[in-house]
Amino acid sequence: MTVKMNNSFSVKNKLSDYRQLIKFSLSFMVTFSAVISYLLAPNVVELNWKFTLLFFLGGMLVTGSANAVNQAVEKDTDAQMKRTASRPVASGRMSEMEAWTFAVVSLLVGLFILAFYFNVLSAVIAFISWLLYAFVYTPLKKVNSISVLVGAVPGALPCLIGWTAGQDELSAGGWVLFAIQFFWQFPHFWAIAWLAHNDYSKAGFKLLPSVEGPGKYSAIQSIIYSMVMIPVGFLPYFVKISGFISFWILLAANLWMVYLSWNLYVKMEASAARKVMFGSYFYLPIVMFALLLDKLPIVQ
Repeated sequence: MTVKMNNSFSVKNKLSDYRQLIKFSLSFMVTFSAVISYLLAPNVVELNWKFTLLFFLGGMLVTGSANAVNQAVEKDTDAQMKRTASRPVASGRMSEMEAWTFAVVSLLVGLFILAFYFNVLSAVIAFISWLLYAFVYTPLKKVNSISVLVGAVPGALPCLIGWTAGQDELSAGGWVLFAIQFFWQFPHFWAIAWLAHNDYSKAGFKLLPSVEGPGKYSAIQSIIYSMVMIPVGFLPYFVKISGFISFWILLAANLWMVYLSWNLYVKMEASAARKVMFGSYFYLPIVMFALLLDKLPIVQ
């Protein structure tokens, strides 16, 4: 009985470690936007659960692989920060070799799913996104805050991957969805960097747009990018990938992000940055579901 319980506990702990290794919540959110983008492609005229789930699996594997590489590369840095010290590689519960092995295997399987069941183009874009995140954005975080701009590219490419998987081409609709997620990331990530600034600085990360850390300049940058999101939010309607209802929902959501960023500028408090962070978490699923529910006959 004791052996069985210990084995069960060990398996549970190992699964928990792999969940942390792939940053499950982050991977799920990224893959979610890719799946919605796939369903928004005009060529996808009905909800096929088999292909939708296959695409979700492929996306989770590639995204999880990138996050595993990130943790293997940054294990020493993660160990210095309170919020990441308990990660499996940083804490020593998982070896670098195990993390790299998982990353390579999951990447290859994920790319195979995308190439075989959808198209090679989506797999190629996924691989480019993986390279940018793992080997450009990750080391650049200690060099300059421009890393946030660079990291926003692989952060938004899942939308283009999803669109390409469904449409089999790079076209306007995919780039519009890419733009929505690209600009959304700035107020979202800067709010996180604002709240975790001391931890990040201790580890040598340079993520806020100002070298002075949390301040008026960083808040102004959040306002600017939130304002850019307003005209970008009009584009799905004008390129005819969605309808009039989502047009107004996106406008309201973008105005809300501007308000939250303005509130941060006025108050300059952690509580205001936290509102920007949580507001951005709600923003993405609201916008994506609005586009899908307004566009696709498969959900009508």
